[in-house]
Amino acid sequence: MEETILKVENVSKTFGTGEAMNKVLDNVSLEIKKGEFASLMGSSGSGKSTLLYLIGGLDTSYEGNIYICGQKMTGMKESQMSALRLAKIGFIFQFYNLVQNLSVEDNILLPIKMAKKNVPDYRKKLEEILEITGLTAKRKQKPSQLSGGQQQRVSIARAVLSEPELLLADEPTGNLDSKTTVEIMELFKRINLEKKITFLQVTHSQDTAEYGNRIIRLDSGRLVG
Repeated sequence: MEETILKVENVSKTFGTGEAMNKVLDNVSLEIKKGEFASLMGSSGSGKSTLLYLIGGLDTSYEGNIYICGQKMTGMKESQMSALRLAKIGFIFQFYNLVQNLSVEDNILLPIKMAKKNVPDYRKKLEEILEITGLTAKRKQKPSQLSGGQQQRVSIARAVLSEPELLLADEPTGNLDSKTTVEIMELFKRINLEKKITFLQVTHSQDTAEYGNRIIRLDSGRLVG
């Protein structure tokens, strides 16, 4: 039986109160199995990024339950949540969130250092992910010396280095041209297949969504189709 990496159970999310109240997510339930590459689609304002942030533990105010690798995130203490994120979840955002005064390899190693793990233990994995992302020759450069596509590759390498169970990507190609978008999506597909890392990406692009093996659609906070 396939392992369930993510389980979202009757999740609702509301912003505001009274007349200004806006129900962004309405009783959403879904499961994602190990090794899946799922694309969460919907128009602007459909609630897809909000759902991704709840799954990643970046927002903890909601109704319902969320489980990562069988662990119930709902109601977790912040210290437990941080430990779970570091151990199980990788993030890739539309904006690369790189530290400008650090080199490419130091940006990639940053979560390892933050988790107080032994950096030399990750040297082999670092070399491998630099090769997979095509950044070996750029390893000593700073983000300002890189193109947008190369900077996104750094953020992907950073998210993948510790081999998380679940990789969450929020409009990861939103700032990239069409050629670079194809390259990044092919890279995602390769990492998904070779590393067996489960992907959940938020996108409004049908072309980008089709790189996944499953499309989940949100409309006005509800799952459709």
